[in-house]
Amino acid sequence: MNFLISFIRRYFDDKLFEWVDIVILTVYIDERAYGLNYNKFGTLNMKNYIILALLMSGLSAMCQSQKEDLIRILVAPLSDSYEYEVGERADFEISIFKYGKLVKNAKINYTIFEEQMKPIIKSSITLKTGQGIIEGIPMDEPGFLRLKVNYKEKGKIFSNTATAGIEVDKIKSFTQMPADFDSFWKTAIREARKIDLNPQYTRLPGQDTDKNLAYHVRFNNGKKSYIYGILMVPKKEGSYPAVLTVPGAGVRAYNGTNKSDDVISLQIGIHGIPVNLYGSDIYDNLDKGALYKYYWNRMDDRDAYYYKRVYTGCVRALDFIHTVEKFDGDNLAVMGGSQGGALAIMTAALDDRVDAIAALYPALSDLDGFNNGRAGGWPRIFETGFNFTEEKRAVARYYDIVNFARNLKTPGYYAYGYNDNIVPASSVTAMLHEIKAKKTVEVAYDAAHWMYPEIQQQAKKWLFNKIKVSGY
Repeated sequence: MNFLISFIRRYFDDKLFEWVDIVILTVYIDERAYGLNYNKFGTLNMKNYIILALLMSGLSAMCQSQKEDLIRILVAPLSDSYEYEVGERADFEISIFKYGKLVKNAKINYTIFEEQMKPIIKSSITLKTGQGIIEGIPMDEPGFLRLKVNYKEKGKIFSNTATAGIEVDKIKSFTQMPADFDSFWKTAIREARKIDLNPQYTRLPGQDTDKNLAYHVRFNNGKKSYIYGILMVPKKEGSYPAVLTVPGAGVRAYNGTNKSDDVISLQIGIHGIPVNLYGSDIYDNLDKGALYKYYWNRMDDRDAYYYKRVYTGCVRALDFIHTVEKFDGDNLAVMGGSQGGALAIMTAALDDRVDAIAALYPALSDLDGFNNGRAGGWPRIFETGFNFTEEKRAVARYYDIVNFARNLKTPGYYAYGYNDNIVPASSVTAMLHEIKAKKTVEVAYDAAHWMYPEIQQQAKKWLFNKIKVSGY
């Protein structure tokens, strides 16, 4: 693998992008042109770090100016709080910039709609000064109202969205809890644990850091089912806290997380396939083939639904961590974003050994929303066009994160954005309102299906402080 790609992935995994579902960074460079030499482990010899530092400093110098699109559309609710009351008209302010200046007589097209629903208003307006107010509509129930703006410049369309919350504190879940919810999951975990873990370790010296050793690991998750992951273990003798990183949606390889921290870190995949086949096209082939829309697979049967082995696999990952020699046996956390945010909540709800969780824009929440005229959580299985049956609706309740949130006793850090077009804010809000455990909630109002690096780091700091990671 190209060294620079490996280095940047390793660096940014820890520093900025631990919570992002998919980060694709492609850099083409001829290492030999810069005299970079590798040792027998496939990493740079010490003298070449000086060369790399010079390359990176040069890159930094080229990136001093803030990069933006040619046209910048700034749009937000007129309310300073981003919220309105039921029955109150939600208005939006908008500005169009080019080269840092307002665009005079900018003609924009816009739509207004409730989150993930059909447009209520489609219209256009000319902003004589380049800025103005767009009148929204009142909503008669708590929820979210969204404005989408398009501006065309020389054949290219520039877009942005803003979302207003309507009495967000009163948003309630539509998800019902099955009477046998708790017993179903106790039985599922008990059955998975009947098979010994039989953990297998393979060293990955190319993924080592100055503080941690890297391993590709595999362990059993019930009958004929494996969980694979990347394990980072501190080099120094002693006992350490541990963190489990659960993945966002998709099929891919992993490089490990928290690689420069004094913590045992396990990053798992959920599909029962190795996660260290770097450069292989197997992940893309599976994503477009056998694992295409895996989240809908066998949803008419609660015992065969795809996520059953995923949920039990996350608990088995905690079992595995408890077998790691340097684990202190006590301080344990789970972290993830999107699908991973959902899995973090679920894992802690099913296993009281977890001391803290951090979940960003958690998916799989309040799935029944679309059946009640409001946006439901990713993967939006009951949205128009889905092959809806009452059997699937009943099965979904066993996997809906709302029902795990109701049982959660673990303190957590949560963050999400109103503009999320993948995991609707209403589904996250409805789920959060069901949590009775201690929680810290950060709303990045204009964030979509991503999170600001500052909030990512804030979440990590909060989490690692809870499990007593050195330096936090």
